[in-house]
Amino acid sequence: MKYAFCLLLTLCAYAGDGKDLFERRCAGCHALDKDKEGPRLRGVYGRASGSVPSFLYSDGLKKAGILWDDQSLERWLTNPEAVVSDTDMGFHVKDAEERKAIIEYLKSLGPQPASIRPLTPDAWLGTSLPAGQAKRLP
Repeated sequence: MKYAFCLLLTLCAYAGDGKDLFERRCAGCHALDKDKEGPRLRGVYGRASGSVPSFLYSDGLKKAGILWDDQSLERWLTNPEAVVSDTDMGFHVKDAEERKAIIEYLKSLGPQPASIRPLTPDAWLGTSLPAGQAKRLP
């Protein structure tokens, strides 16, 4: 029980640090609930790449079929162009602890409100990949 409590406190601390880091590192181009230079990011965790209908993504990102989870977000924030070569995102987060905190924060936000929810991974990818074939990055 003591271990679970410590783990919960650690995750909450990461999410708190992540909010501050998100505001300092990401908010110049991204908002949580509206598109800016980059797409809205509330609900990004568990979402398919290139799936916010109101945002104009690069062709590579639309076709990438990435499911945004801990591993894929870690790789993306480390070096977006290594994940999708024609991405418009040139920014990266050098520090591993900062990336972890930002990912925990994004994960903690939960899904988007239904009024702005993007297509599901299967619905979005149905045109380019067979249903259920969203890719998890290695």
